[in-house]
Amino acid sequence: MAVKKLRPITPGQRGRIAPTFEEITKSKPEKSLIVRLKRTGGRNNTGKMTMRYIGGGHRKLYRIVDFKRNKHHVPAEVIGVEYDPNRTARIALVQYEDGEKRYIIAPNGIKVGQKIISGPGVAPEVGNALPLAEIPVGTIVHNIEIQPGGGGSLARSAGTYAQLLGREGKYAILKMPSGETRMVLTACLATVGSVSNSDHMNVELGKAGRTRWMGRRPRNRGVAMNPVDHPMGGGEGRASGGHPRSRKGLYAKGKKTRTPKKYSNSLIISRRKK
Repeated sequence: MAVKKLRPITPGQRGRIAPTFEEITKSKPEKSLIVRLKRTGGRNNTGKMTMRYIGGGHRKLYRIVDFKRNKHHVPAEVIGVEYDPNRTARIALVQYEDGEKRYIIAPNGIKVGQKIISGPGVAPEVGNALPLAEIPVGTIVHNIEIQPGGGGSLARSAGTYAQLLGREGKYAILKMPSGETRMVLTACLATVGSVSNSDHMNVELGKAGRTRWMGRRPRNRGVAMNPVDHPMGGGEGRASGGHPRSRKGLYAKGKKTRTPKKYSNSLIISRRKK
């Protein structure tokens, strides 16, 4: 995938850097794999606003993506690569030999007509899903399970990947996209390759209206409020506001929020880079 700079015939296009969508081959989603998404506008069941800065946005359909890849040893053919408004990565529509269709996270470089397969004993090729115990050391993987059979939950966003560094007993050692090195059970499935749409990080929206189309409303800064509205509000002139805090007075930057007794602490070899 690549990005393009537009000729600025309008002010909103002057700073915009847009995706080219050159890898997308199919424009309409598969009807059997979509469900309606209801917008909340940041309100709860009584109509009270519980999340600020949410509202508006284009109507979306949710694509049901197969993160488990649990249809083992049944070859599937890629019949289309699609845009998904609910995630940064592209998704691929695959059809199994028995006729069933599923969406998967599209790996980088996947092509229409390509055959993929999942399960123990399959070849470690791009798009194939197999246990970490059978993937060669040094391989780039994505959509990694934390619990065997639980479905992939690591390295799923655009352009991300983890690298298999080695194995110790029943654990595989992975270098995560954040830089963290951690252990994952070798029985967990992972998909070979990196996630598609790696240029997502280079996209510039160009105007505030595009953010509104995504359902995000303007975010008001705490230092611009009055003292009655925010701990960082008030002051003469452009006061800094002191240490960044939330509206409820909790530290917003620098405070450790990770649970001290989190179950996976013992599986982390080295924490991510500060």
